[in-house]
Amino acid sequence: MFIDEVEIYIKAGNGGDGAVSFRREKYIPNGGPDGGDGAKGGDIVFEVLDHIHGLSSFNRAKRFLAENGQNGMGKNMHGKNAEDLILKVPVGTQIFQKDELLADMTPENNHIVFLNGGKGGWGNQHFATSIKQAPKWAKKGMRGESAKIKLVLKMIADVGLIGLPNAGKSTLISTLTNARPKIANYPFTTLEPNLGTFISDDKRFIIADIPGLIEGAHEGRGLGIKFLKHVERTKLLVHLVDSNSPDPIADYNIVRIELGDFSKKLLKKKEIVILSKIDLISAERLAEISKQFKAKKITVIPVSTATNAGVKILTDKIKKNLGK
Repeated sequence: MFIDEVEIYIKAGNGGDGAVSFRREKYIPNGGPDGGDGAKGGDIVFEVLDHIHGLSSFNRAKRFLAENGQNGMGKNMHGKNAEDLILKVPVGTQIFQKDELLADMTPENNHIVFLNGGKGGWGNQHFATSIKQAPKWAKKGMRGESAKIKLVLKMIADVGLIGLPNAGKSTLISTLTNARPKIANYPFTTLEPNLGTFISDDKRFIIADIPGLIEGAHEGRGLGIKFLKHVERTKLLVHLVDSNSPDPIADYNIVRIELGDFSKKLLKKKEIVILSKIDLISAERLAEISKQFKAKKITVIPVSTATNAGVKILTDKIKKNLGK
């Protein structure tokens, strides 16, 4: 199951306690203090892994605790520092605490120490003075930092495929990239975003197939509200309109209204509009639909993944819009 939001509790390790110890050797009956220092607790570290696409690993366990540092020992022996706990997340993961964004895991910011482990306490050797030559106390280790946080995944893709259910997004992404989504002739075939990489001699970009939007998606109807946030980071939108629909213009407007109601910023993104499944309609019908869009000053690219018509024009247009 695709998980893109989860709340968890994390805690860095406590520092080890300093030791209270005195030298006890055969010919040194009154040896001085030799308690070693406690070790540092493990940090909580977040690290990006490219091949992870969801937060499901955090949905099974809700508490993540780093190890505590080892206590100090006699003979001035320092405890062993604890290993850091590395939490691996997909690129695009945001870390919130009480609605405040604390970190954004991007390709550039792919490794952060989020919580620090506690420092180890001093052993009693540090507290010996000319007056107190045999201190019987040591310092306890400091507690590691802890937090309740929310992880929110907002996928980072260059291109986002949008449109009503059954507009042909899954078929298109499987044609353009290495993604292999489930494809069937019924609404909501896509139940989670799919990522694929388009590769040519001069260009490489990531495409996200966003599950179909319906009227009222921004209010929680259908699957839209769950996945609209994944559109926010895309540089370019490719809007698929089913040319076989009774009213393609109305279909186009439904999606645009939902985008705007979720975030006005989405309406300002670059958009390429394509008429999909043109192999299912006549040339006369295609000309009629194209004329309707032109009247509204919307340029459309007719595409058929079944015959490959228009696919090269589309990819060239995407590359031109993305630039370098």
